Amino acid sequence: MTENNEKKQEEPKKKTSSEEGKNEKKLTVEEKLKETEDKLLRSLAEIENQRRRFEKEIKDAFEFGSFNFARESLAILDNLQRAKNAIKNDNILKANKDLDKFIENINIIEKDLVSIFEKNNIKKIDAEGKKFDPNIHQAMTEIEDQNSDPGTVVQVIQPGYMLSERLLRPALVGVAKKKNAKSEEKEGKK
Repeated sequence: MTENNEKKQEEPKKKTSSEEGKNEKKLTVEEKLKETEDKLLRSLAEIENQRRRFEKEIKDAFEFGSFNFARESLAILDNLQRAKNAIKNDNILKANKDLDKFIENINIIEKDLVSIFEKNNIKKIDAEGKKFDPNIHQAMTEIEDQNSDPGTVVQVIQPGYMLSERLLRPALVGVAKKKNAKSEEKEGKK
């Protein structure tokens, strides 16, 4: 019998199933409460983030919804300027006095279009004489120029435009570079 008594003493007291169930339910309820609270906080944070994203998308759509239309409209302005230049540079057309009225009307249309652009926050990029910026300029050629620092825009081939803070079209430019030794030798020989 001593062996049986010793075994009974060695064995820890077992809890009854009703006691275990109560402790598990208490822990489970507390854990579930914490878990539910955590889920609720995460859901609220996600809803807030989504609300901010939607507000930003609506703002961007309002500001930049006309982006493609504005970019395509720049072709009209370019064509008006090309037409004026073609008429001014053609010696035969220069002699025709009736074309002065036509050029005057083209100027009026051009001014109206520029005014509409400005009202809609489309601005021309001022490039000439500025330092080349690859974010708003696209270099089309390098021009040897002793009067300008290297990397300075010395020629605007096609003007660029911004819609608010977004680039609508880069300015196509010619950038100054230093004369190289070969060019200086050729000029010296002449």
